[in-house]
Amino acid sequence: MTDITPLLTPVELGGLRLPNRVVMAPITRARATADGVPTELHAAYYGQRATAGLIITEGTWVGERAIGFPGVPGLHRPEQVVAWRRVTDVVHALGGRIAAQLWHAGPGSPAELSVADLRVVAADFRAAARCAREAGFDGVEVHAVGDFLLPRFLNPRTNRRTDRYAGGRLLLDVVDAVVGEWGGRRVGVRLSPYWSTTEGFVPDESTLDAYDGHVAGLAEYPLAYLHLRGPEAFDPDHTPFRRYRALFTGPLVVNLGFTRAAADDVVACGVADAVSFATHYIANPDLVARFALRHALAVGDPATYYRGGAEGYVDYPEHRPRVLSSSGSAAETTPPARG
Repeated sequence: MTDITPLLTPVELGGLRLPNRVVMAPITRARATADGVPTELHAAYYGQRATAGLIITEGTWVGERAIGFPGVPGLHRPEQVVAWRRVTDVVHALGGRIAAQLWHAGPGSPAELSVADLRVVAADFRAAARCAREAGFDGVEVHAVGDFLLPRFLNPRTNRRTDRYAGGRLLLDVVDAVVGEWGGRRVGVRLSPYWSTTEGFVPDESTLDAYDGHVAGLAEYPLAYLHLRGPEAFDPDHTPFRRYRALFTGPLVVNLGFTRAAADDVVACGVADAVSFATHYIANPDLVARFALRHALAVGDPATYYRGGAEGYVDYPEHRPRVLSSSGSAAETTPPARG
């Protein structure tokens, strides 16, 4: 017996019609070659997850200056474009939709970068967006989460500039550049107002007020969606997301801490249009089917998350536990993990 809940109904994000609202969130897995080229393992990995309403790839470097660490693929060299085309062809052949996340690790703090440096950043995003079109992606997402280049400029704690690049101007320049290649209906943006990898980071009202302005600025674009990462402490009332739902009238994708039931709730109450899952998708390539059939979720092995190779990447089997009876007597055999 399938359970067609709000999460499993169709939705339109930008120009894409999705069969369900289960989005595969970007997940760094460190399987690219030393030159940042995806391999056949990437084609298998994303192909296995093609039933997602939308796949958003792991972050991909937008240029040589953007690279932060090894094992992450790029989208700025011809051989990378060819390899990604193999991935997108497989996903499309299996009925899926896939967007590339564009990422810049950043060479330093906002104070250390010149205006000329930042113009190059926007140009790199534009070039990578063009490469994504050539590689057959259905859209792109601008990475602006954590402690990397773009979010450093969005947080008033880390951006003390008083010139053009005070506040969120760099993000808007990047969005302008990417939209120039794609049109806004195929461009998403991911933000993390409540989250950072900085130890001891606690978002204060100044930070959240700044993000109010950033989200309001993004609302001026006809974006495919805004993708928000929530706070580490999950709020069953979805209060953190409601704050930005009021400021952004386009499609909203939310992330972090959701069980299937909580994801259904956030969609049903109108706070979000779709929910993205990261941890769940590592060990559950058939996540949509498991949600629909109320099957238990597998748990991934953290030791293999960034190890490289096939183990813990493409070798998670499809799980076939007992399906619910018409009376509902075989409910989820284990509580669903959050991720």
